[in-house]
Amino acid sequence: MKASTPQDKNLEHLARKRAGAKIGWYIHATVFIAVNLMLLALSALSGRHWAVYPAFGWGIGLAVHGAVVFLVAGGAGLHERLVQRERKRLSLQRDPW
Repeated sequence: MKASTPQDKNLEHLARKRAGAKIGWYIHATVFIAVNLMLLALSALSGRHWAVYPAFGWGIGLAVHGAVVFLVAGGAGLHERLVQRERKRLSLQRDPW
C-alpha cells in the first residue's frame, strides 16, 4: 500500500470540501423547487400571483450560490463521484513551486 504524503492529504481534503460544496448547492436547489412549488400552489388558491416575488429573490441567491460553487471554486453515489472527480482534477494540476 502506498504511503500517504502531505500533498495527498491536502488534495483529499480539498476534493472533499469541493464535493461537499456541490452537494450543498444541490440540496439548496431541491429545497428551492419544493418550497416554491408550495408557494405557487398557495398563490393559485388565493387567486393572486404573489409567488413570483419570493421565487425571483431566492432564485438570485441560488444563482449566486451556484456561480460560486461551480465557477469560482471551480457520492457511493453522487458525493463519492464528485470527490473522485475533484481528486483527479487536483492531481493533474502542476505545482508551481
